[in-house]
Amino acid sequence: MSEFKKPSLPGAALFEAQAGGSDPAEMAAAGHRIATLLVRGPRNDDDQGLVDRVLHLADEEGLGVIAELWSHAAPDSLAGALWRLYLLRTWVHRQPAQAAREYATGKAYAPVHEVLAGVVDPPGPEEVIALVDTVVRGIVSVHFDVTLDRAAAFAHIVGVGRGQLDTGDPHSAAKLVDTALHLHHAAEMERSGQLH
Repeated sequence: MSEFKKPSLPGAALFEAQAGGSDPAEMAAAGHRIATLLVRGPRNDDDQGLVDRVLHLADEEGLGVIAELWSHAAPDSLAGALWRLYLLRTWVHRQPAQAAREYATGKAYAPVHEVLAGVVDPPGPEEVIALVDTVVRGIVSVHFDVTLDRAAAFAHIVGVGRGQLDTGDPHSAAKLVDTALHLHHAAEMERSGQLH
């Protein structure tokens, strides 16, 4: 994730999808509401209308517009967990060969995590992209905790692999391992009904 570029700030289209202005507190509230609706599902017609507008916006403008609302969320929140999933997916799509190389290196040092992550052996760029996309699609499943655990396992293995390859950026390897810890903690909170 060392070369990951933060997406641009959300444009006016996002705020048309969500009532309110561009106040930072309103943006954070909108991000949490959208995260909750995407993971927990709509409860009424108004919620369904917002989900439809958000999904349309994601198709038209890209998920980054929505994900930016989650960028400042605490790691132990639903929005914070979605931000970390988004970062992993974006990085893997931008650098699939690097992700595959680091995963292949890291799995020798984290065999338990390898089983949970579920990447085909040997992992090539296409397999790593397929894994991350499968994990992200799990956001709307009833087993969101498993989605978070799988993403945590993947991030842990890649972080360990990056550290073993001595890429000259131990800080980014440590950040990936921290991301894994945050995702695993979010999975535990999800299982106990505390992830909001």
